Amino acid sequence: MSRQDAGAGSPVRACEASALRPVDLARAAGVSPQQIRNYADAGILPPAPRSPAGYRRFDARHRQALLAYRALVRGHGSGTAQAVMRAVHRGDVPGALALVDAGHAALHEQRNALRTTGEALEAVAANGPAAPALPRSRLRVGEVAAHLGVRTSALRVWEAAGLLTPARDPVTHYRSYLPADVRDARVVHLLRQSHYLLPQIRPVLDDLRRSGGIGALRSALAARGSTLDARARAMLEGAAHLHDYLTDAAQDPAAADGCSHGPYRADDAPEESAQ
Repeated sequence: MSRQDAGAGSPVRACEASALRPVDLARAAGVSPQQIRNYADAGILPPAPRSPAGYRRFDARHRQALLAYRALVRGHGSGTAQAVMRAVHRGDVPGALALVDAGHAALHEQRNALRTTGEALEAVAANGPAAPALPRSRLRVGEVAAHLGVRTSALRVWEAAGLLTPARDPVTHYRSYLPADVRDARVVHLLRQSHYLLPQIRPVLDDLRRSGGIGALRSALAARGSTLDARARAMLEGAAHLHDYLTDAAQDPAAADGCSHGPYRADDAPEESAQ
């Protein structure tokens, strides 16, 4: 049956009624129409058939894929989100789910690291029994690096950032670390292991030096915990969108009415000679 002969209730007319333009998808996701075309070319969206004039024909399935991708980006980042959607569209659903699992596992490890860092920093800041013993005499930069298990270059970077202020030997001009300097270096090292930026570490050290307190330290750890909580919620949202997309894909209602190709059949993609 030709397009001209299609009746009002035909699949062709139904597909036309449900067709979406790039600008329609763009508005739904808050991106540009060109970005929608880029997503389609990158395999983030399922294959889109072409109109006789060569224009892509998007529908509700593409909108659902787009929203799933954008939700995954918020929790996993663009790299992982793209890998997940591409795996889905080439039929590798187990591979896509494995990527999602890996993201949750990495977040869990970050939570464990944050908890361990918090406990260690509390002990270091309070110089309690759980804190590693501080050296009793002055140490050179290489000795401090060995004591903490870091490179001497790291200590110099932290000093250049104003986080460490070791004295200089009046004769040799070598750096000379007192016990308090070693403690500060240990605090910086622990926070860097939890992905804190150098400017974020300064208020922690300032508070520790000024009053011996750990108020800024606790605030920094709480802020990091809140960031991880927000990411966990975003991951849940992304998982919900992906679940809906996979469920509808398994039912494949679009293929039944002829509106579009299923998201797992890359061989259904039309020629890309036209936009």
